[in-house]
Amino acid sequence: MIVICEDCGKKYRIDPSKIKGKTAKFKCKACNHIITVSKPEPKPPESPQPPPFIEADSEVSQQTPPAAAARIKKKISGGRSRIPLSLKLGSIGLRTKMIVLFFFIPIVFFAASSFLITRQMNTLAGQLTDESTRIVTKMAEDKMADIARAVATQCKLYLLGHPGLRKEKFIRDSNFKRLAVQKVGMTGYTALYELPGPDGIWRTWSHVNPKIIGINMIKLKKPLGRNFDGFWRVYTGVKGGKESKGYYTWQDKDGRFRDKFMVCTLIEGTSYVVAATTYLDELTRNVHILKKDSEEAIGKTQNTIWIIWGVTLLLIGAIVLIYGQRLAGRIKSLTDVAERISVGELEEEVPIKSKDELGELAEAISRMQDSIRLSIERLRRRRSNPK
Repeated sequence: MIVICEDCGKKYRIDPSKIKGKTAKFKCKACNHIITVSKPEPKPPESPQPPPFIEADSEVSQQTPPAAAARIKKKISGGRSRIPLSLKLGSIGLRTKMIVLFFFIPIVFFAASSFLITRQMNTLAGQLTDESTRIVTKMAEDKMADIARAVATQCKLYLLGHPGLRKEKFIRDSNFKRLAVQKVGMTGYTALYELPGPDGIWRTWSHVNPKIIGINMIKLKKPLGRNFDGFWRVYTGVKGGKESKGYYTWQDKDGRFRDKFMVCTLIEGTSYVVAATTYLDELTRNVHILKKDSEEAIGKTQNTIWIIWGVTLLLIGAIVLIYGQRLAGRIKSLTDVAERISVGELEEEVPIKSKDELGELAEAISRMQDSIRLSIERLRRRRSNPK
């Protein structure tokens, strides 16, 4: 049995079997108050009596019949039938709320942030690649123009030194051919052709392909088909003495059509033109390699982000589920104790397992339980010792 000091409220656990006689006295270790303990009377086994209940401004009965206890329980619950706590609070419990607040909401934020980061990385990589391609292409175009001008200058000096060299013999003069037809990049080259004379025919006199030497270049329209117009526009753009440059599509030896870039510049003081041409993919080859590498790096970064996101999500989910389960269990335990105290089970031990707010709540319930016991003891003494 539990005995409470009337002065300081300290609790003592007394074994009723050790009380000799009807009463026993001992001194409180906290306040030195003399506490008198009455040996409880044995109750008939066939009719166990429930513990007393407290009603405001009413006497406490030593023996409360079961019907009266039921009425008191009904009165404590407000005249309504008792229902589980989770139903009183609504259909959403504490664990569900914690999962929604600390699990699903972070999922939304993580997914949105990962999507935005990935999208921003792709956008930035695309901008860098496009800008790099533009810069490298411009540099390559300028380099092609410099090559065409340099070859034109070399051919001019050679022609000035060989005034008797006729155009029909350009292909046979190995020295001149070495100057007029030079390698540009991997597969590009330079060539030399002539402005049209009175007959209006454009002819090429130095080229890597000997089959087109001296022919009317308009004959290429048939093999080139619809791609001929682009080539012809750049090829004949030197009319009026201006430099011509641009892109066109050319049929390769293997039958494939590929985009090429060409710069045509006049040899000063002559009717000859030097053309420098190469395939477009050779100009931007390094940029495409850089783009491929950047895409692979972005892909790896995206995978890393998703892995981190998944691991973080699992950790958050495990923490929320475990902590939510423990928190809900402790609250349910305190709720059960409070429910039993509310119907008069004052000997119930209040579990105090933490030093946080739940621990403070448990201590408050325990103090309330002690106060109820103390009030019962005082009422008993007043009833047994009336003035």
